[in-house]
Amino acid sequence: MHASAGLAGHQLLSSYDAVIVGSGPNGLGCAITLAQAGRSVCVVEAAPVVGGGMRSDTIGPGLVRDLCAAVMPFAVGSPFLQSLPLERHGLRWITPDVAFTHPLDNGRAGAAFHDIAYTAELLGADGPRYQTTIGPFADAWDALAADTLGPVAHLPKHPLTLARFGLKGLRSVTSLAGRFASDEAKGMLAGCAAHSVMPLTQPPTAAFALLFGASAHAKGWPVAAGGSQHLADALASYAAELGIDIALGHPIRTPADLPKHRVCIFDTDPHQVAAIMGHDLPDRYRTRLTKFAFGPGVFKVDYVLSQRVPWADSFSAATATVHVGGTIDEVVHAEAQVARGEHPDQPFVLVAQQSAIDPSRVADEKQVLWAYTHVPNGSQVDMTARIERQIERFAPDFRDTILERHASTTQDLETYNQNYVGGDIGGGAMNMRQLVARPRALRPYATPNPKVWLCSASTPPGGGVHAMAGYHAAKAVLRGRQLR
Repeated sequence: MHASAGLAGHQLLSSYDAVIVGSGPNGLGCAITLAQAGRSVCVVEAAPVVGGGMRSDTIGPGLVRDLCAAVMPFAVGSPFLQSLPLERHGLRWITPDVAFTHPLDNGRAGAAFHDIAYTAELLGADGPRYQTTIGPFADAWDALAADTLGPVAHLPKHPLTLARFGLKGLRSVTSLAGRFASDEAKGMLAGCAAHSVMPLTQPPTAAFALLFGASAHAKGWPVAAGGSQHLADALASYAAELGIDIALGHPIRTPADLPKHRVCIFDTDPHQVAAIMGHDLPDRYRTRLTKFAFGPGVFKVDYVLSQRVPWADSFSAATATVHVGGTIDEVVHAEAQVARGEHPDQPFVLVAQQSAIDPSRVADEKQVLWAYTHVPNGSQVDMTARIERQIERFAPDFRDTILERHASTTQDLETYNQNYVGGDIGGGAMNMRQLVARPRALRPYATPNPKVWLCSASTPPGGGVHAMAGYHAAKAVLRGRQLR
């Protein structure tokens, strides 16, 4: 593949149609889309490996951990990524029958199976309502993804599907959950909505519950066999096949650090764009970028375990994703505390136990697992004990299985990836304003400088491994005059 340890000594072209700054899913997606249209492209990456949030490393001999992205429902549900021959470049998905679970006290749990009819059956009296609430969007996933994984302001390709989604989604998840009676159904909706990192009493958190829930039954919640890095490597390998140059280990601090280009597209947060491009952008727009707001951060712990997690319920051992937080009221309370700048004693914890479904990550029967919880942006509070207390509530004696723990504060996460400002892994606050204006409502990928564009998670549709921001940004660039 056309990658190097940096620009120096690498045989690059004298100039490119487009230079992409950053090799996360959106940066690589943008590069591939432009190359497919016949443009010459170079991706410049500060890190020594490609991937951004898709990177993996080892936490011990034979023990692979994902540094951020782990379980990726929107990768297999992405219209763009589905169109690429990534399996030919070494990617293999492992999809469990159980997409996610939501444990409750006394060994109970809600469980989202790929089979929505079986999921509904497990929910008893709430089953028919669950099926009519989530089912239509699972059935129409491809149409729904085409319209929701992109700019808010656009001409819908499937207006009826989007209208039905809007009627249910443009409200709070607490309102949506009010239609259900059981703790299991309500908890499942709350756990999915909590991925928004918004107070769950606010709209449009119901949209996140519907999207995540529908993806579970339409596509499943898979992991990349051998680690998320394999998705990054497959994208980079396909990019190289298209003739894209990838220059590694080369941070961009000023425009002078960029290879010669006709357009430059940033897979970075808006603050970095403002700092790097300086007076190449108008003062008013640069001020808008510097005022872009970031949401709560994440405190993460990677574990090496002596055995599988001893979950009390009968479903959680069979999935890669466990939403730990108790009842909907408890999850709502915890996320409200974070929004107020507090650190919950009983936090909502997202657990990814990749080795439970991927044997290639297991060595000498040891398991790997990561868990994170939301914290105020920039927090330096150690949440390890609170995370473990919550997990052990639903998995008695969990702490007895821990061999190693490696904690990452919000500052550690920002050091790993500069886009994670204050530990915000979602690319910016997901409030109503920034859902629409990300960083501005009209032409979100463009800047007033026709040579400078944006394609990161700070543009629509926001965070997640789907590459759709990169795809849409590339299409916007191709519609412009600069590359004609």
